[in-house]
Amino acid sequence: VQLQASGGGSVQAGGSLRLSCAASGDVLNINAMSWYRQAPGKEREWVATVHRGGGTMYSDSVKDRFTISKNRGENTMYLRMNSLKPEDTAVYVCNAQEVGGWIKDYWGLGTLVTVSS
Repeated sequence: VQLQASGGGSVQAGGSLRLSCAASGDVLNINAMSWYRQAPGKEREWVATVHRGGGTMYSDSVKDRFTISKNRGENTMYLRMNSLKPEDTAVYVCNAQEVGGWIKDYWGLGTLVTVSS
């Protein structure tokens, strides 16, 4: 499974961005896709997850501001980010988890989001 993230950029506080993560390869066993982020000098932080059936989960820091979704036909995951804050500045990385009697994680390269005050 290969993951390609895009959509990062620079925006002022209060603005919006939409990130995309396209999955390719053997995607049939992917059970969930997630976004993580890593700010400078900090550890990687989980942001949100969308499950195969459509269920979603969010970290408290982004709940009610970010929306995760998945277009099954395109094997693409999105993260709509509204009301962005400077503390949202980070490299955003997409993850796909494969489950089938085993658990395996795939990671894409990140896309940088910079929010200025």
